Amino acid sequence: MQSLIPKSFQQPSHKKKNQNTPNSNNPYYLYVVTIIAAATILFLFYSRQIDPKGLCSTAGSLTPAQTIIVEEFESSAIPLVTIFHYATARDVPQQSKGEIRRPFDVLQSLAPCNFLVFGIGHDSLMWDSFNPLGVTLFLEEDPKWAISSLKRFPILRAHTVYYNTRLNEAKTLLSSYKKNCGAVSTGDHPLKDDRRCRLALGKLPEEVYDRDWDVIMIDAPRGYFPSAPGRMAVIYSAAVMARGRKKAGVTHVFLHDVDREVERLYAKEFLCMKYRVGGIRKLWHFVIPPAANVTDTANGFC
Repeated sequence: MQSLIPKSFQQPSHKKKNQNTPNSNNPYYLYVVTIIAAATILFLFYSRQIDPKGLCSTAGSLTPAQTIIVEEFESSAIPLVTIFHYATARDVPQQSKGEIRRPFDVLQSLAPCNFLVFGIGHDSLMWDSFNPLGVTLFLEEDPKWAISSLKRFPILRAHTVYYNTRLNEAKTLLSSYKKNCGAVSTGDHPLKDDRRCRLALGKLPEEVYDRDWDVIMIDAPRGYFPSAPGRMAVIYSAAVMARGRKKAGVTHVFLHDVDREVERLYAKEFLCMKYRVGGIRKLWHFVIPPAANVTDTANGFC
């Protein structure tokens, strides 16, 4: 596991969406524990290698409860540690029961698979446990939050990502992308090193480009104030990844917070409503097949 934390990348810390509320008051707590307990029966004797890379020495101190969780990663099966964490933590997953269940069912049908998650939250350990023996990678915009999360959950694989877009540019970027995006890439991936298209995430860690991702969860970066990065580039890049898939099969893309205008506009433009197979509350589910020519966007994506 490696963490890419550029020293020169400074962004203000921010509070994650979910509030700290006792488990006894959260209706989804028992649901999460029940699902993970079921996973434990299947994967009790499996555990992945842990390589904290000194993260615990680079961040602030842990609470006694968090220290216990970190130590448990060294000796206990991952599903058991996950149950232990959610049974004792005040921070719980931010999505609803239905929103959790749909990706869970897909992951169970595909696992072990390649699962790419944009954003680290209080639900990250849960998502990781849903893909035992697979590759689950988290991409986070805030370096401080990434370090803090990896310190508490050293099993997670994560990198920080810089976004050069702002939410107040969303409509301009949407109306002009055909002029600047879709050119043939000079690299071995349609996104890699693309400096012309601002919606293309061309400077991601190599392991993002090295894999076909079976499931992509878009729940970041922030997109609720004008100067926030917004999710425009993530939605565009996820669509390009899905279209450029090399191995057999399709790509499942889950987009959260579709109650917001930008998420809906960009989903309709790049993820395509004809590929939407369902959704619940603020979550849409798309199943996207590979395209014959991933760089041909003259007529749009849909």
